[in-house]
Amino acid sequence: MAASAVQQVIAALPSRSARRPLILVGITHSQTCLVLRGRLQALREAGFRVIVVASPGELLEQTAERAGVEAVAIPMRREIAPLADLVSLVRLWRLIGKCKPDMVEFSTPKAGLLGSLAAWLHGIPLRVYVLRGLRLETARGLKRRILLAAEKLAAACVHVVLCNSESLRAEALALRVAPGKKLLVLGDGSSGGVDVHRFSPGPGDMRIRLGFSREDRVIGFVGRLTRDKGVPELVETFETILHTEPSARLLLVGWFDDAEDALAPAVRRGIMQHPRVHLTGFVHDAAPYYRAMDVMVLPTWREGFPNVVLEAAATGLPVITTDTTGSRDSIVSGVTGLLIPPGSPAAIRQAVLELLNNPELRDCLGRAARRRVMERYTDEGVLRLVTSFYTEILAQAAEPIHSHF
Repeated sequence: MAASAVQQVIAALPSRSARRPLILVGITHSQTCLVLRGRLQALREAGFRVIVVASPGELLEQTAERAGVEAVAIPMRREIAPLADLVSLVRLWRLIGKCKPDMVEFSTPKAGLLGSLAAWLHGIPLRVYVLRGLRLETARGLKRRILLAAEKLAAACVHVVLCNSESLRAEALALRVAPGKKLLVLGDGSSGGVDVHRFSPGPGDMRIRLGFSREDRVIGFVGRLTRDKGVPELVETFETILHTEPSARLLLVGWFDDAEDALAPAVRRGIMQHPRVHLTGFVHDAAPYYRAMDVMVLPTWREGFPNVVLEAAATGLPVITTDTTGSRDSIVSGVTGLLIPPGSPAAIRQAVLELLNNPELRDCLGRAARRRVMERYTDEGVLRLVTSFYTEILAQAAEPIHSHF
């Protein structure tokens, strides 16, 4: 992010006292805690008192405990649910009124909307919306218009919209989610970077534990198993890859998510019944699974900035992903991986076979991918940008800002 843009934000924000600032971090579903622990811990270590808010779930409590922060459970529905949303809004409003945070940071669509609105109603001095992606990109008709209106309202209620990537910022600007001066990207993007020590190349026994042979060629996927992640195209493509590469295996590290873009029952059955598709279900640590792969594929339709690409790259894996919002920022095509168009089984097949049949190219791309992560996306570097920005705007703010809402 340009220094001038930072200064414009700082100049527009209100001054705060020198006491230990309280930041309220809100997300919709406890699943998002999977990518939030490092951020919460970094904020605490930077001198913030941190409260994390999300729908009830084991991951919420575990993440808060491990990060050394406080947790508050408030049910929030991911889908459009007017009555339930009103109840959630009231609960968030009450919580914010009770704890009176110096700053709030909300992300994910529903928490971003309800939390930012509740914070605006209370006049919280510093309000940030972290834009992790635009769910509306895969929506159509009335639903798309509703989702766009919700994004605009959330953005109007805050002082800063932190975008996870430059392409996400460009898309948000094109959709007029917020004015350009409010849409910011810190560094090269990503909300938390990656732990390059935990995700690193090296030997592992996961292939043996999964029952794979040394001759098997393992195509990996990590994440929620949904339509928007491109799982139907990947599974369809795998059948055609087997005709050319009978030693191929498809390793799906993730779970069937019952979100609005849930997989059709027939696709689920196909995955569960296929003899060369291995489904892990939810795992707490994906690091050993990357070391069992030869290549990772993320044929997604939309992202903010995919964390799994950084994890794979840090492990020294070449990644095939789509030329879509967020994903296109995560690799350099032909250097650290391959970009393909979304929704194209033929493109997936061609890219996968190109890498499976060329181990030298795989190694070259994998080494370059690890170098790029080390240079730009270590968790320490990315989170330092976040904590420094937050500390700076709290310390140097002068005059109150008036929301555009």
